[in-house]
Amino acid sequence: MDPRAQLASGLQTILHRSATQPELDAFSRYLDLLLRWNRVHSLTAYRNPHEIVDKLFLDSLLFLELLPPRIFRLLDLGSGAGIPGIPLKIVRPAYVLTLIEARRRRATFLTTVVRELALPNVQVLTGRAESLIKGHRNLEGGFDAVVTRASGSLDRIAPLALKFLRPGGEFVASGPPITKSASVPTGLGSWEVVRSPLSGLQRRFLLIKK
Repeated sequence: MDPRAQLASGLQTILHRSATQPELDAFSRYLDLLLRWNRVHSLTAYRNPHEIVDKLFLDSLLFLELLPPRIFRLLDLGSGAGIPGIPLKIVRPAYVLTLIEARRRRATFLTTVVRELALPNVQVLTGRAESLIKGHRNLEGGFDAVVTRASGSLDRIAPLALKFLRPGGEFVASGPPITKSASVPTGLGSWEVVRSPLSGLQRRFLLIKK
């Protein structure tokens, strides 16, 4: 199966509808850009197109299981290569999306993706989130939801994420897939488990409502 067919099949499974032509075109262009930049800048450890489609693009859409159905302003904290924010924006074009990335090279890639995919209402901010929230008053309490693929300590990330949320907003962080023998930790918000309809693996998500 070629990557575009893989995308079409995966999107239909996760979204419970057929993928639109603009969605497939956007994901295909995103994949091309990521593969090209990754040869030089090591944006992700995944090099195979099928792995990128499965483990980055489609995996990002599992956030939809926990995000409120009606949100307007979405923040991707520590976006990296645009995961999960850009895949979410492609299938939910009404989102007003902000991507925060501390590393300038990756932020440049994000800006390129936004331009090449002609994604409306997307802002890329370069810098550490702790500094940006002090310098941009509209960021604090300005978002309906904050998402992140957690790569650091959630004890540090969660309190920071909550500063960006409006009252009643929601923070969703994905952890690694869990196996049958793995336990789900507790004590910080609530841990929710979402089973991937594609791989069958379970992924845990930390969910905190402000």
